[in-house]
Amino acid sequence: MSKQCTVNDFINTFSTDDICLEWLKNKFYPNGIFCKKCNKITKHYKAKDRPSYCCEFCGNHFHPTADTIFHRSTTPLKNWFYAIYLMSSTRCGISAKQLERELGVTYKTAWRMFQQIRAMLKQEPINSDGVFEADETYIGGKHRGKRGRGSENKTAVFGITKREGKLVAKKITDVKSSTLIPIIKGNAVPNAIIYTDEFPTYDKLNKEGYIHEIIHHADKVYVIDDCHINNIEGFWSLLKRGINGVYHSVSSKHLDKYINEYVFRYNNRENAEPMFYLMMNKVEKNSSL
Repeated sequence: MSKQCTVNDFINTFSTDDICLEWLKNKFYPNGIFCKKCNKITKHYKAKDRPSYCCEFCGNHFHPTADTIFHRSTTPLKNWFYAIYLMSSTRCGISAKQLERELGVTYKTAWRMFQQIRAMLKQEPINSDGVFEADETYIGGKHRGKRGRGSENKTAVFGITKREGKLVAKKITDVKSSTLIPIIKGNAVPNAIIYTDEFPTYDKLNKEGYIHEIIHHADKVYVIDDCHINNIEGFWSLLKRGINGVYHSVSSKHLDKYINEYVFRYNNRENAEPMFYLMMNKVEKNSSL
């Protein structure tokens, strides 16, 4: 498959369930499958009419999809791969209604597939020094009354990004310093430079060992040399346009999964590897499934 990863590339590469199953087998066991009955690595052959492989000596079955998001799913494996491809090939997101139409599955199945895929796109902490921007925003429908901080019926989201680096964002219960400061400490090491707006919650950053620089948005000042939070605000704009334009509304219960999707694409936007493969590499064995 080319670096561009066109739809023709995808169709030609993952045309059948067996090919998709082989890809998973090679991903999880590149050095061969360990047979528990034989107590050694043995050759395994694809079972006929079953999504499994059989040991050449004892016939023990091995299922590459076990304990993954594909576990016990009646949806064809190539449809799962295509759902991941669709999510990887868009900047602003894709609705379950579109997946329903393209695959011919029920809306409930399409929605669940996308939720499972989003759940595997977990964020990793940045845990670095350097220059950071931190900010909070509010996600929700349009309501009468106060906008921005303190608005009702909306969900608060906090984000921190390293300039020319990764971004972390998550749903939060409130915008108190006791909530935001620990998230900052979990991603930026002491002596890092943290740019924020004038929100008082960030006033404790200096005491925590950070170099805290403030841009005063209330005075309609948005950039002074290197002092700005334009990168994190750019991500907020992308996230909100996607949610409002594609999904129209997202419940607070599932918001973190949608944020994972947007953060993953944002953090890998400069990666030369096709986004599809970057997402596929996040498929892993999960003993809780």
